[in-house]
Amino acid sequence: MYRDIGEYISRESENNEYGDAFVQKLADFFAKNYPDLKGFNRRGLYRMKQFYELYKDAEKVSPLVTQLSWTNHLKIMSACKIMDERIFYMNMYIKERLSKRELERQIDSGYYERYMLSQKPLTLAIEESRRATGNIFLDNYILEIGKDFTFIGEEYRVQVGKHDYYIDLLFYHRDLSCLVAFELKIGEFKPEYVGQINLYLEALDREVKKENENPSVGVILCASKDDAVVEFALSRSLSPTMVSEYNLKLIDKKLLQRKLKEYIELAETGSGDE
Repeated sequence: MYRDIGEYISRESENNEYGDAFVQKLADFFAKNYPDLKGFNRRGLYRMKQFYELYKDAEKVSPLVTQLSWTNHLKIMSACKIMDERIFYMNMYIKERLSKRELERQIDSGYYERYMLSQKPLTLAIEESRRATGNIFLDNYILEIGKDFTFIGEEYRVQVGKHDYYIDLLFYHRDLSCLVAFELKIGEFKPEYVGQINLYLEALDREVKKENENPSVGVILCASKDDAVVEFALSRSLSPTMVSEYNLKLIDKKLLQRKLKEYIELAETGSGDE
């Protein structure tokens, strides 16, 4: 239905002398005659038009398109820049039987970008730049964050109730005697990321942390073209003394921000060189 409506809007917009005004007139019609109908405002109608125009000539996508809900298509359309990325997430959703939340999490964490980076060796230019700048990011987005950090795993599974969650990167800090969870996000920082990682830390402390170890700590890295944001998530059970110790021995936020931005710039340069 959304595809057919999108096709109608696309064709009428081309033929109609009013152009974009046609979409607004159509939105006004729905608002007046079908006020209880959701999603048929101006923005929603443009989404249907975009949906049709994105996939009308992509024959290999047709079997995939019908297997996703409209809500999931909206997420993919708004977040993905190229067709290969859209196909990647559609295939992942179908093959791994992801929930809506799981699909959103994979997209928000930039899984496609990280997967593509992991499939390519670093170019000579990136490798030279990494050595020259002292970049703390290892090949294929695994972090090297100091001698006291020991890498445990990526996409580390934790369970809360009947639900499985996956931590992007998990480390152990030998000096602080605690687990350190890293979440990598593409785009701007969102407040809900803190709640998400606090849930992971609670699961780690209940199921993974040993009795003699300190509460887990989380690090949120948000990378966008305009900014690099680093946030620490500390357990509420920490005493002021331990909070001070954690802040002292964990990597400085400004350093992480700088290195995160360097890595993203180098990766983008490398992708262009390839």
